[in-house]
Amino acid sequence: GEGAKPYGKPAAGARSYGKPADGEKRYSRPAGAGTASRSEGAKPYGKPAAGARSYGKPADGEKRYGRPSGGSRPVGSSPRPFNRSPRPFGAGNRPSSRPPYGRAPEAVETTGLTLNARRVALDVLQEVHEKGAYASLSLNEHLQKAKLIPEDRRLVTSIVYGTLENQLRIDYVLDKLMEHPTREAVQRDILRMSAYQILFLERVPDSAAVNEAVKLVKVMGMEAASGFINAVLRNLVRGKDTIEWPKREDGVPEYISIMSGTPLWLTERFIEDYGEEEAEKLLMTRNVSFPVVVRPNMTKLSDEQFEALLRRKEMSFEKGVAPHSYLLTGVSELALDKDYQNGLFSIQGQSSILAAEAVQAARGMKVLDACAAPGGKSAYLCEKMEMTGRVYAWELHEKRVLLLEAAKRRLKLENLRVLVRDATEYREDWDATLDAVLLDAPCSGTGVLAQKPDIKLRLKEEDISAIVNTQKKLLHTLCRYVKPKGLLVYSTCSILPEENALQIKTFLEEHPEYALEPLPLSFPESLRMRQGAYGVQLLPYRDQVEGFFIARLRRTR
Repeated sequence: GEGAKPYGKPAAGARSYGKPADGEKRYSRPAGAGTASRSEGAKPYGKPAAGARSYGKPADGEKRYGRPSGGSRPVGSSPRPFNRSPRPFGAGNRPSSRPPYGRAPEAVETTGLTLNARRVALDVLQEVHEKGAYASLSLNEHLQKAKLIPEDRRLVTSIVYGTLENQLRIDYVLDKLMEHPTREAVQRDILRMSAYQILFLERVPDSAAVNEAVKLVKVMGMEAASGFINAVLRNLVRGKDTIEWPKREDGVPEYISIMSGTPLWLTERFIEDYGEEEAEKLLMTRNVSFPVVVRPNMTKLSDEQFEALLRRKEMSFEKGVAPHSYLLTGVSELALDKDYQNGLFSIQGQSSILAAEAVQAARGMKVLDACAAPGGKSAYLCEKMEMTGRVYAWELHEKRVLLLEAAKRRLKLENLRVLVRDATEYREDWDATLDAVLLDAPCSGTGVLAQKPDIKLRLKEEDISAIVNTQKKLLHTLCRYVKPKGLLVYSTCSILPEENALQIKTFLEEHPEYALEPLPLSFPESLRMRQGAYGVQLLPYRDQVEGFFIARLRRTR
């Protein structure tokens, strides 16, 4: 009004908004300048007028958070637009962070994932499906670029791996909800990651998963598809408790395939090799969470000292099956740990440790790790040799050689020599020069499907024969570098017999100068007892380690 003072010093005679006047409520509106006019006889914002309802208990039939009577909109009137312009600040209009009087703030459910984080999850899924990328490498790259907070990083990782792990089950359900299932790549992956949250993540509100999927579609420039995405996901929410999943009695291969998220051809191969019951255990037994496996740098810490370090860090751990291994739970971002960065310990899977332990590396030896990246086994060999002798680490791909170099720097592996080399190419000057060769051969990866679910989506039936041929060529070439009485250790992260026991059977038939050697006493007895005529096959659900095959072969002449 005329003569009203701005929000600076109050007008002469007006009370400032500090101490209230005698007898006045602290939070009542001051009279005079800056006060909005009221109708005659209206009560101040203190005690309500006689007969008026206070804003405590609602009247019968009225919603608690409804609009107070007198100022409500007539029934049937159009709602106010959400983008209406705010009233300008002026006389009687104080800015406030509180919601309008008589209206409660709306509760908005979210998945807990920012739009940027959801975009990261979508980009990774797109690269896996459209470009054949490895989920772990793509995820690491995108997370580093996005610079997300740790909570977002964990949830993105959970959604990416959970969606890939359950993709066949998700597609099975989505296809039943669409008369003409979409094959548009971006829309399909948005539906998949949203359906994963609705079907498998109890902590994520269904409505939030739907709403955020619609927002993501719009951000991706597909606003015309938002109604379709919304309809499909809302139908899924309504019908998720009555989904008719495949039944075992209607066909075992089809049942295991869909319920385990494994392609039918691979399911049938597992059944052929292991039988229905064992194949079902192999494909459907999943750990809810995979513990992180760590081991001490054996040149700096004993197992006892490492356990003391873990206790000081207040990390929950238990001893693993493999020598020097410890299983951590409830940890993340471990690569950022200062002691890790300073080379006091390494992150390495138990089966990888067992493969390196099978070499029985000792001081002064000359050893080749033929397919060495990312470097865990090479580091293990160097440490067992107490930084003496020489460990050669060969790797075919230059990008993966960078991983070996990083491990060498972090752990200060003075006896490690890293080289970019194709191990299938024979080098005469290396003939009979090595005490041991470790060949952790390229393989199908069928032993680590639980940790790397994108493998089963990328692997094709015709790939197996090419993989087997590469393994055979590597064995035939590398076995010539071993000295008489030396050792050749062959390992894979596969559970397919043609890559493992049958591969070694063929090798021994073609190379009578080699013989199978028993597993060392440093292996747990439970694993040593499982060794067969051509090596030991480790199974995840049974042996509590990654699915691996290990064979020790001694050159006898």
